[in-house]
Amino acid sequence: MNITFISLNFAPEDSAIGLYSTQWVKYLESNGHRVTVVTAFPYYPQWEISKDYKSKPWFFQEHSGSTKLLRYKQYVPKNPSFFKRILHIIDFTIGSSFNLFKIKECDLVIAVIPFTASSLLGWIQKKRFNSKLWIHIQDFEFDAALHSSGSDQVSFAFSLLFRLESWLFSKANVLSTISHSMIDKLSHKSKVPSFYLPNWVDPNTINPVTAKPHLYNQSDKLVLLYSGNIGKKQDWQSFIEFCNGIDPNVYEVIVVGDGAKKEWVVERTMCFSNVSFYPPVPYADLSDLLCSVDFHLLFQKPEFLDTVMPSKVLGMMASSRPSLIIGHKDSEVNSIFKSIDVGLFFDKYSHDVVIQLDELSGQRIRMEEMGKNARRYVLEHFSKEKVLNNMIKKIESI
Repeated sequence: MNITFISLNFAPEDSAIGLYSTQWVKYLESNGHRVTVVTAFPYYPQWEISKDYKSKPWFFQEHSGSTKLLRYKQYVPKNPSFFKRILHIIDFTIGSSFNLFKIKECDLVIAVIPFTASSLLGWIQKKRFNSKLWIHIQDFEFDAALHSSGSDQVSFAFSLLFRLESWLFSKANVLSTISHSMIDKLSHKSKVPSFYLPNWVDPNTINPVTAKPHLYNQSDKLVLLYSGNIGKKQDWQSFIEFCNGIDPNVYEVIVVGDGAKKEWVVERTMCFSNVSFYPPVPYADLSDLLCSVDFHLLFQKPEFLDTVMPSKVLGMMASSRPSLIIGHKDSEVNSIFKSIDVGLFFDKYSHDVVIQLDELSGQRIRMEEMGKNARRYVLEHFSKEKVLNNMIKKIESI
């Protein structure tokens, strides 16, 4: 089939949504489909257009294998406030609409959210070619924005946004999202049939058997790693309290990533001699990084309930290392941690976090068992081949 794939994030971005969109398209290509990708210039997680693309024209076409990429150089705010994010969305949407009309054949449109505006572009393409529309939701961004506003009251503006969201969802032939709780939320937003399409992990790419020591880890202490976006959805205040509570002679904390909150976090942790920051690693080096540490850290703001299923947890678990996570008590991650012994989960930060970490750190055999349990669970439920093969079957059915 001729497939139009609309995603703000795409290769060479090799983390978060960019990684999954790229691997999805590669899998479509390997199964004989002809794909054209409508996307932006790479900018994430630095919130700055990649230096390799800064000199490119505003509308730029390139190829990745047999896949054609149609890029638009969107406005990227260095410090993304709410208003600047709106401009970011509007600019990408308008610019990408011109790229849509360069496509001459389309049997299926796949639109990835965020942005919700991608589903508007998908609907336009559906109307042009009388094609099928698949909307895939990585994040309910309007729900996330409402949570971030600090209010539980739905204002008139948010009411309009949620109506627009439901209207756009109603235009799809298939709606998919990445967790069961998000499937449940989706059922309250639209009557269109939903499909469970979780993020996945490639067991051959993240593999403790083939991993080598990573240069970021030069410590003989117990190493705790956070790797990913340093953004506003993580609970960095609890992270700072945690760093203050652990013994610097026992633990080394490594933070690998970039994002809007990085400078804020770096400034407030400069007083800790055992906390280090490093830039993101290429995807090819991710296995070495994840598999070379003793624990993984993820401190989510507890008020967020699966507005995003943290895909980084899959890589953490695939590395065969235990994890220490703070998040919502009703989250999907907590339900996994309750069902199998893979690490420590807390619904808020307290001194008990450090106490239980200290206790577990002295039990090497249990730590190894936790790691094995984590990898076994991920390979059984979230392996790349299994998830994407189910996706291909769904495409054939529509």
